Amino acid sequence: MNALTFSLILTGVLLNAGAQLLLKAGTTRIGTFEFTSGNILPVGLQLATQPHILGGLACYVVSVVVWIMALSRVPVSIAYPMLSIGYIVNAVAAYYLFGEAITGQKLLGISFIIVGVWLVARS
Repeated sequence: MNALTFSLILTGVLLNAGAQLLLKAGTTRIGTFEFTSGNILPVGLQLATQPHILGGLACYVVSVVVWIMALSRVPVSIAYPMLSIGYIVNAVAAYYLFGEAITGQKLLGISFIIVGVWLVARS
């Protein structure tokens, strides 16, 4: 895998991870909600006008374009496992941004992901 291809994959992964973080920030600001027939319009409007939600959706759109460019250069069996990097990014970012715990079990899982991504990237 050359530097351009890896950069496209990493950019797609980071945009996807950023989208998740923005969506979480948006839903945190809105609070817990349920979609029912009586509140689907008010909740939908709240979600559709929340800046973090809109930013997350924009990141998804751009990440799809970048991902398609990456897939045109590398087999999906190589590219798709790289999405696991997003879990590592989100676990660390959620710790700092949202105060979510990083337990020993999560650290072990992250270690396995790092080794797995490294092995796939070398294949």
